[in-house]
Amino acid sequence: MPADGPQDLNDPLEGWNRLMFNVTLAVDKGVYRPTAIVYRRTLPQPVRNSFRNFLNNLNSPVIFANDMLQGEADRARITFMRASINTTFGVGGLFDIATRYGLQRHDEDLGQTLGAYGVGEGPYIFIPLLGPGNPRDILGRLTDIFFDPLSYVQWGDKNYLPYVRFGVDYIDIRERNIETLDEVEATSLDYYASVRSLYRQTRVNEINNGASAVQDLPDF
Repeated sequence: MPADGPQDLNDPLEGWNRLMFNVTLAVDKGVYRPTAIVYRRTLPQPVRNSFRNFLNNLNSPVIFANDMLQGEADRARITFMRASINTTFGVGGLFDIATRYGLQRHDEDLGQTLGAYGVGEGPYIFIPLLGPGNPRDILGRLTDIFFDPLSYVQWGDKNYLPYVRFGVDYIDIRERNIETLDEVEATSLDYYASVRSLYRQTRVNEINNGASAVQDLPDF
């Protein structure tokens, strides 16, 4: 596994983080991972891929907003064209037609935008039941809610759509990383430290638009 770099020493809450990591790991083994396995066995891969395409398409406004905030006009154009094509010809985004025409998907969030402008990540935080993070990325995720049009959609008195969306997204990502995370755990002398290091490498790679030397990182 990758060794922790200097930035990985910024973990002042390590004792608490490790406790939350172990609690989350227990819940993962008892609930999340088994649910992901049932999800995989119940739905064929083309259906799961359609769910992922649909969820990715729903996130297009957030990606577009952060492309613009970063001054990435070309990437913003690609995001806009992908959303337009996939929504129109991909049955609301169930099919990723745009990729067939060379419009490759990328991801952006406000945490990446802040990082691109030099805002430091701050201390490492392991969020119970959710996973690794830091103040910059947590603030970014919360602020991205205001860029998401679905945040303003009301379905009667109670809007369950964001929770359903989050649940499907979480389980789908967990299913896509079953083997990867199993391997990380099996080959790590310190699973907690490996997850911390991989998360930070992933975020650096995303902030640099995939230009980092480390590739094929898990989807954290």
